[in-house]
Amino acid sequence: MTIQLGQTAPSLQVSEWVQGGPITLGDLLNKIVVVEVFQVNCPGCFIYGLPEAIEIHNRYSTQGVVVLGLATAFEDYDKNTTENLKLLMSKRETIGETLHALRSQGQLVDGNKLAYSIPFPVANDLLIKEKLPLEDERIMKFIRANVEDFDMYHPKDKEQITKRVREYLESRPYTAATFEEYGLKGTPSTIYIDKKGNLRETNFGSQGMMKYKIEKLLQESG
Repeated sequence: MTIQLGQTAPSLQVSEWVQGGPITLGDLLNKIVVVEVFQVNCPGCFIYGLPEAIEIHNRYSTQGVVVLGLATAFEDYDKNTTENLKLLMSKRETIGETLHALRSQGQLVDGNKLAYSIPFPVANDLLIKEKLPLEDERIMKFIRANVEDFDMYHPKDKEQITKRVREYLESRPYTAATFEEYGLKGTPSTIYIDKKGNLRETNFGSQGMMKYKIEKLLQESG
């Protein structure tokens, strides 16, 4: 089942630490942990999400706040690869839609390079190949995580939802393990974990509120 708010945050399932690490959430008890989840081929991640996460790292890393980056993939599997992530982290090279969007906004240097570096540890989400044909249990797990009050729907609506979910999952070759376990909706997303290791919040999109959420968590007693 998808993790619920207030429960112990499950371990990040990663295929490789590309920068820093390896790090486990168990290593970070008594710290506030922020996990910024992005895709390499996601312009909004680089225009909004990552810069805000970098600001939090620079401002609060000496106050018991740890920022981690997690590169995931739920689409564009040919672009959201470990190889492209490594080029991003080692040479700041951008690709695909990220390259075109940042170039049009004048936010690249030397042709295709990100104008800033990502200073915190970054891992690649673990991609698990979907097993076909899909079992009903797999479909219902996805529905429970993504369709609120599914049991309240009319039987015909349930049938249509189930059919669409089956078609969607069958169209994807992989499942991103951490992305799905935390019930994330897209990228950029941010995961907030408190000092006790409990999941406090997940946010989809960059809302400019990260600083206020961190300040609130810092005010809590250990």
